[in-house]
Parts: sequence; C-alpha cells; structure tokens
Amino acid sequence: MSIQSVEDTEVKAFPAKPAEVVAFAAKARRRINPLAIARRLATALVPPAVVILILLVVWQVACSSPTASLPPPSQVWNEAYDLIAHPFFDNGPQDIGLAWRVLISLQRVAIGFGMAAAVGVALGALVGQSVWAMRGLDPVFQILRTVPPLAWLPLSLAAFRDSNPSALFVIFITSIWPVIINTAVGVRNIPEDYRNVARILRLNQLEFFIKIMVPAAAPYIFTGLRIGIGLSWLAIVAAEMLTGGVGVGFFIWDAWNSSRLPDIIVALAYIGVTGFCLDRLVAAAGAFVTRGTTAK
Repeated sequence: MSIQSVEDTEVKAFPAKPAEVVAFAAKARRRINPLAIARRLATALVPPAVVILILLVVWQVACSSPTASLPPPSQVWNEAYDLIAHPFFDNGPQDIGLAWRVLISLQRVAIGFGMAAAVGVALGALVGQSVWAMRGLDPVFQILRTVPPLAWLPLSLAAFRDSNPSALFVIFITSIWPVIINTAVGVRNIPEDYRNVARILRLNQLEFFIKIMVPAAAPYIFTGLRIGIGLSWLAIVAAEMLTGGVGVGFFIWDAWNSSRLPDIIVALAYIGVTGFCLDRLVAAAGAFVTRGTTAK
C-alpha cells in the first residue's frame, strides 16, 4: 500500500470538520477512561478485600492462643505453603496439587450437571406445558427433591457398583430439581400472545420449543441452572469424601484422617472460590442469552 493510499484511508476514517473531530475524540476518551475503569474496579474489589482482611485479623486474634482448636492464618500459611504456592504439582497418582484435584471434581460436575440440565429443561417444559403432566409428576418431584444428596449414595453404589458413576448420579439427582421447577414456572408464565403467534405461524411442537418456549423461559431456566450448579458442587465434594478417588472431597477427608487442619482450610478456600466462579459463569451465560431480561 502506498503512502498516498494510507493518507486517504486516514482521512476517510476520521470526520473532516474540526468540531466533529473534537466530538469524536471526546467520545473516544469517554469509551476508554482509565480513571473510570479504575473507579469501577475499586468499587468492586475494595469492599470485599476489606471484609476479608477484617475476618483474617479476627481469626488470627481468636486462634492465636495455645489452647485454640483451629490454626490461625499465619500457621495455615506456614504449614500449607506448598499447596497455596504450587497448586499444579504432580508427584504421582495420589500426590497432586489442589488445582488438579479441583479440575477432576469439575470434570465430574460438568458431566453430571450437563445431564441434569438437559433432562431438567425437557421435563420442566413438559410439566409447564401439560396440565396432566404437572398433576402427575409435580408431587413426585416435590417428594424426591427433599431427599438429601448423600442419602442417594448407598443406592447408587448398589446399582452401579462403581464410585465414579455413583458420584455422577448423585450430582445428577441433586441438581435436576431446581432446573425442572424453574423451567416449568417459566413455561407456565409464557405470555398468551406468544402462543397465539405460534398458532398463526403453525409451528410444530419442536419449533415451538426452540423458537418460543426456550427463549421466553430463559430467565427462569438460568435461575434454575444457577441453583443447580451450586448444588452440584456441594454434592460432588460430599460424595467424594465417601467414594474416594483423587478429587478435592477425598483430599479433605484424607487430610482430616491425617490431622492436617491447615490443608483442610486451604482446600475449603479452593472449593469456595471455585463455587463462586461457577455461579458467575452461569450467571454471565444467562445474562448473555437473555440480554439482561429477568424472571418476574
């Protein structure tokens, strides 16, 4: 490209009039304003950082005495430094960093929760769309959803005779209920105008499900998915404590048997941060799909 063509491109890229150039520059500065970005980051990060700092100070003071049952933060840092500073070490099948253990647990959650999301949305749409399905299935769902997650584990171990599919079943059966219930509520709240449009366009059941039902009920569906992903993460940690393996749940149980309380505290921090990230991920996906529409 010649120099002249570059100059012509630059001239075409910006407004010709001085007033328009000034307005264009002011608009660009508003779009990329470092002070505004820093202010938003400070607003989001400073309050939780202050709260966490206060909690650490209180924890340190409360657990510093020799008779304290729990270790203070300074002791956790000293004794579990390798877990904190090197989360991805790999010294063998049972000697791996906490980050690898979390990823193994997340893999199970992804499979179990993925199945629960697919089946839950389909069943929720059926219950919300059909009065007879609601009358027949809703009482069963209301009874089964009150069963604690770990109560399903002995039955799943007897059925599958393997710890990994048993853990996946516990995740599935724990997280499916909020997806079903919220999807059914969303489908029942679809405006009648949408259904009339579907009748005018003569959409079949599959087209109505894809083009009308899912977009209209999306805020409710993602509310159920957010609740379900949290329950999935709770269920897998509890299930791994009993089924074994190399997940983060078994690590906590093994650390308890070895009286390594600092390791348990670090693992709890990993679990909490991971659960928060999962919730934010599903919330971001819901905001993108629904374009900011909220369930009413």
